[in-house]
This record gives sequence, structure tokens and C-alpha cells, in this order.
Amino acid sequence: MHIGALLTRHARYRPDYPALAVGDQRLTFRELNARVNRLVNALLAAGLRKGDKIATVLPNGLELMTAYWAAAKTGLVIVPCSPLLQESGLATLLNDSDTALVLADAGAAATLNRIREQLPAIRADRYVLVGKGSPPGFRPYADFVATASADEPPDARLESGDVYNIMYSSGTTGAPKGIVHTHAVRASYCTLFAAAWRMTPESVVLHAGSIVFNGAMLTLMPWMFLGCSYVLHEAFDPEAVIDAIEREQATHVLMVPSQIVAILNSPAFRPERLRSLEMLQSLGAPLLLEYKSRINEVLPGRFYELYGLTEGFVTILDKRDNQRKAGSVGAPPPFMELRILDENGRDCGVGEVGEICGRSPIMMPGYYKKPELTEKAIIDGWLHSGDAGYVDEDGYLFLVDRIKDMIISGGLNVYPRDIEEIVIRHPDVNEVAVFGVPDARWGETPVAAVTLRPDAKATAAELKNWINGRVDAKFQRVSDVVIMDAFPRNVAGKTLKREMREQYRGR
Repeated sequence: MHIGALLTRHARYRPDYPALAVGDQRLTFRELNARVNRLVNALLAAGLRKGDKIATVLPNGLELMTAYWAAAKTGLVIVPCSPLLQESGLATLLNDSDTALVLADAGAAATLNRIREQLPAIRADRYVLVGKGSPPGFRPYADFVATASADEPPDARLESGDVYNIMYSSGTTGAPKGIVHTHAVRASYCTLFAAAWRMTPESVVLHAGSIVFNGAMLTLMPWMFLGCSYVLHEAFDPEAVIDAIEREQATHVLMVPSQIVAILNSPAFRPERLRSLEMLQSLGAPLLLEYKSRINEVLPGRFYELYGLTEGFVTILDKRDNQRKAGSVGAPPPFMELRILDENGRDCGVGEVGEICGRSPIMMPGYYKKPELTEKAIIDGWLHSGDAGYVDEDGYLFLVDRIKDMIISGGLNVYPRDIEEIVIRHPDVNEVAVFGVPDARWGETPVAAVTLRPDAKATAAELKNWINGRVDAKFQRVSDVVIMDAFPRNVAGKTLKREMREQYRGR
């Protein structure tokens, strides 16, 4: 069971079906397969073999997508790196992953030049740049593939246990770790999520977030499994997304909460423009109930929510359950199991908060070259999430908060999400993030950072009084409110609370 044959199959049986649209480029499966084969044959001609690592430092684009499927055909291991990484972070990832070739955007040339001496495993002729303006010492991508054949490459003799990718954690919670996924894991993504999203070979997937991160694979893998159509935006823009959903008649979209908020608050948003959607999914962080309710009101029967870990466990709140189980993040799909464990490793009862643990066929075999971290994450076959939650009498999961985000104030546990659900009700608040800061008296106290809607008049002092008059308990009162123009985010669109906390403490 491997994913290397999927594109070849569609090129044979659905050759003229629209496969991929990126900007003004539109490719059928035959055309996409030929482009992927050229890259495959160029990589093989450069001396790379099954098991070698190729890193990408690319934004969304045709070349990044081509690299994903070239790796799938060859048994090369793809290591997607964020194009926003600074020098030290990029050098760490390239060394840690044992990268043998780098495929990067031309804009990364200066950064790569400065760290080359730190990367002895990468030969001088294996720095390939996409785009205009490749400086000396780099191979332009167009030249790299120019003479390569579009014919099918030799059989790589792939097996289900062969490694397909190393996905590095997004860095919202500390030093990144290389999360290994095999072909069998990605094949499970193909089938499990195609079924969960009710996708068909006629579906149209639209994706406007970065495909560097694992969340993109929730629709990218089912797309290739089914041979339907995929529309990839090079960057997220709410108005462009709305236009494209309407124009392309997109059926399946997934976004992080900040992107959903931007869509709903866009002056271009009208529900009828999104009527083709069969799925509007939120993932990456909890979407506050205020916005869930709005989606269910204006776009009924479309909202899904996913809670999950790149390491390999998810729960899904299905569109048929999202109002019946409001506030839940759903239940594990078929072949996945969920447990809530206390600090002693015992199963918690209904409604009792503990650590969310799971096991599934999409679970990683481990962190790359970090067996000690793998042993801490996977205990007796169960993946430990580090997140706090509970299940109701029907087994549906309710996410309380990230354990690492929990604030301990005066010896009491304060969950930021409880406060965030209050703050978002203020009519002037667009987004909110609550985090803990040190306090001499209480140990920690909550601080609320907010962005405001256009023409909002509320001051920080007014918001603090409003919040503290509505929270459920005194220990949930915020010590400060910070009004920001925008939240710091990674390239996946996730809010970086750690960075907010550091900025606040450095004031």
C-alpha cells in the first residue's frame, strides 16, 4: 500500500480531467504526471536514490506540489520547510533531516549561501532554485529539469513501510521535531479522510493555506486518491478565496480559525457566493462558538471541525453533529481509538478532565532520530497529546485546552479557552488570544490580547472591565488587555501565543 502509483493511474484512466489549478496555470492529470516525471528523472540523474532526503523551501506553487508527487514515485523522502524560517532554524532542519538536496525559492538564495558551510552533507550541485534571478552557485530549476524525460521512471519497488515524508512541527510550542510518515500512513489519509469528508471523483478542493504543513494533507491526499480537482492559492486572501469558491464551484475547503474569521468578516462575503460548498472545515486550533454559530446560521449543513495531531490521531465533528454536539470536537473516525487518562495513567470517567490519548493507522512510527522523545509521546501504543479534554456520555470529545497553555493562578487551573469564549462576545472584538504571564502574588495571571473590528471604539480598560464582569470565577479575571493590529502567526496561520507572551513580557 503506497501512494506512488496514484498519479500514474489517473494519468492513464483520467488523462484529460482537470487535476490542478495554481494561479493561471491549469493542468490535466496527463500534464501533471509528465511534469512530475521530469522532476523524478532529474532527481535520479542527479544521483539521488530511494531513502535520500530532499528538502523544499518553497511557498505554495506548482513546483512544491510537483515535488510532493515526485517523492511519492521514487521513495525519496520529502522534507517540507517553511519559507519563513530564519537562518539558524533552516540550518537546524536541513542538518537534522540529513537532507541531500534542497529545492528552494530564489528568494532564499542569500539565506542558503550564509549557511552552506553548516551543511556539509549537501553537495554544491544539489542546491536548486525556483524562479528568476538564480545567483552563481545554484542550479536554476528550469535547467535542472530541462533535459529530463517525461516518461515513467523505473519502478522504485515501494512498500507500505517506506518513509514518505518528515514533517517538522510548526514551532508554536518549542523546538521543532521531525515527524515521520510512511506511505501506509499517507494511504490511510487518502481513504479515511475521503470518506469522512464525503468526497467523490467530481469534488473540487480549494486550499489557500500553506501546504507545507500537515493539515493540508487532509484534503490533498484524498484529492489524489480520488482523482478529483484541486485549486491551490499561492497565498491566503479572503476576497480571492470567496471569488474562487464561487468561480470554481469549490466543494471542499479547510482553513484555520483566523482564515475563517477573515472570510466571515470580509466585505465580499455573502452566503450565496459559497453555496457550492459541501464542507467548510476548521482545524489547527479551536474555533470559538460565536463563529461556529454564525457559520451554522448562514451556511447550514457544511461545518466540520477537526482536532488532531500531526503525530497521528484525530477526532472529527461531522457536519451532521455540529449543532447536536455544540462545543465538541467530535469523535474518532473508524479505526481510531480515544482515551482520556489521568496523571496516573488511569482512564477518566465521563466528564472528567484528563490527557487526550489515541491510537490509529495514521500514527507516526516516531520522531526522526529522537527515540527518547518518541518513547515519551507513544506509551504502550497510545499517543499522548499533551492536551486536556473530556468525553461526554456518548463518547464525544470536548477539548478543554492545551495543557501547555493552561494557566495556574493561585494554585487553580485556568483554561484560556474559557475566557476567550467570553471575550469574543464583545461586539468590538474580532479575535482574542488569552495567555498567562508571571505574577508575584498569584504565580500567573491571564492576559487577553485582542484585535478589534473596523470602527471599534472600545479601549483596553473598558474591555478589561467588561470581561471581568462576565467571567465565571474571580480567578479567571484578566490582569490586562492588549489591543493589537494583528496577531503573530506562523505560515500555517496558527496564532503564536508563545511569541505574544514573550512580546508582552519584553514591554
